[in-house]
Amino acid sequence: MKLIGLTGGAGSGKSTVAEMFRELGAVVVDADEATHAVYAPGSEGFNQVVREFGQEYVRDGQIDRARLGEVVFHDEGARSRLNAIVHPLVRQWMADRTAEAFDGGAKVVIHDVPLLFENGLEGVYSDVVLVYTPAAVQLARLTEGRGLPMARANAMLAAQMPIDEKRARAQHLIDNSGTPEETRDQVRKLWPVISK
Repeated sequence: MKLIGLTGGAGSGKSTVAEMFRELGAVVVDADEATHAVYAPGSEGFNQVVREFGQEYVRDGQIDRARLGEVVFHDEGARSRLNAIVHPLVRQWMADRTAEAFDGGAKVVIHDVPLLFENGLEGVYSDVVLVYTPAAVQLARLTEGRGLPMARANAMLAAQMPIDEKRARAQHLIDNSGTPEETRDQVRKLWPVISK
C-alpha cells in the first residue's frame, strides 16, 4: 500500500492529472470533493459554519461558498475560524475514504490536495507529485477557463507558495504546460515509479 500526495498551483491542471492516474489504476481521494461533502446541507460542517458565520451565508439551502470565500479571502481571522471548522472534517473524510480504499484492496491511493505544502502535509506521503505550469498559463486558465477576474486570479496565486519552492520540495514533477498527450506521457512514465 502506498499513499501519494498530488498537488499543484491553482490552474495547473492537477485535477486532469489526477484523472490520468485514476485511469491507470490509482484510487484518488480528492480534497475538493471532501470539502463539498463537509459543506453538504445537514452535515456537521454545514451546521458549524452556519452557527459560526450566520444564516446569511446560506442560499437555496446550501452554504454560499462564493460569498463566504470573499469574506475569508479578505479577513484572516474569519479564514482561521473557517479553517478550524473545515480542515479537521476534511481530514477525517479523506482518512475514511483512504481506509475504505485500502480495505478494498487498493495498492496505491493518491490524495489530490491543492495546498499540500502550504499546510505542511508532505510528511504524510511516501512521495509528492507536483503538477506545474508557468504563471502566465495558470492566470490564463483561471481568467479565461474559469472566468475569474484578473485581480482575484492574481490574488489566488499570490496567496500560494511560490512554484519554485514547491518544485524543490516535491519528489516528482509533471509539466502540464504542453499538450494533453505530453502530460499523459509523463503520467504514464511516472506511474510505475510511484506504484511499485
